[in-house]
Amino acid sequence: MRVEPRASLIAPFKAVVSSLSAVFFPSDCRLCHTPLVSVTLLPVCSECLSSLAPIRIAQCVLCGERLAPAQLLMGNGQCQACVEYPPNFDRAVSYGEYDSGLRDLIHLLKYAGVPPAAKPLGKLLAKSIEQLRLENIAAVVVPVPLHSSKRRDRRFNQSELIARAALKQLPPQLQLGHVVLARERATRSQVGLDREARIQNMHGAFRVMAPQRIKGRTVIVVDDVMTTGTTVSECARVLKRAGADRVFAATVARTLKRAGAASFSKEPEGEEVEAAQLASV
Repeated sequence: MRVEPRASLIAPFKAVVSSLSAVFFPSDCRLCHTPLVSVTLLPVCSECLSSLAPIRIAQCVLCGERLAPAQLLMGNGQCQACVEYPPNFDRAVSYGEYDSGLRDLIHLLKYAGVPPAAKPLGKLLAKSIEQLRLENIAAVVVPVPLHSSKRRDRRFNQSELIARAALKQLPPQLQLGHVVLARERATRSQVGLDREARIQNMHGAFRVMAPQRIKGRTVIVVDDVMTTGTTVSECARVLKRAGADRVFAATVARTLKRAGAASFSKEPEGEEVEAAQLASV
């Protein structure tokens, strides 16, 4: 019997390996563009993931905004915005600044549709939630909902995916409440609006669908990015009106005003920030 050459026997195997490599081996890291050298469903290198640093500046004790030097020397630890427009949440925390690698990783999930990015983002959200020090409290984790039209276009709610990943890193008494809130209407763009106009724009955008889940309980509203906090504050307002005892906010990232900036009132909120930055790439 004739024995086929070894090369011809392994050719089909090599073709399968090559096809799988094309799926699992993106040519470059989507954040730093260096070649990837290991099998992964997430096209991001380990160096980029390990470089995602937490915020290490003086922050407002309520919303987490950067505090100006003068605010550190006097006052109650609150930024000017929280003094003028007290938020409805009890405290907001974030892991890192919404910039560079962290921003790109969030974009990878939201706009490039790469679900595996939710896992590392969830780990960072878990670290944010740990800042609240709610040990032994059976809090309800409520993702900020998308309007049905936006969810239909995106096919998923990134906040819910990140929340599910975060809960795998947190104590089991924390419960996911992904059906607690609904977004009843699509809000107009916040670009160019001052803080008072943004608050009015968001008013009535959310509805509590399952008040029995949160009555008398501690709630943590979670999202991917926080800018001025208008969105999570409105969520907190309707949750407290429906009977929640305390409402905190936790996000993966937060936009911080530049050191020395007098105001953040003309910056766009959340989605508008990301869409504008993505369009410039």
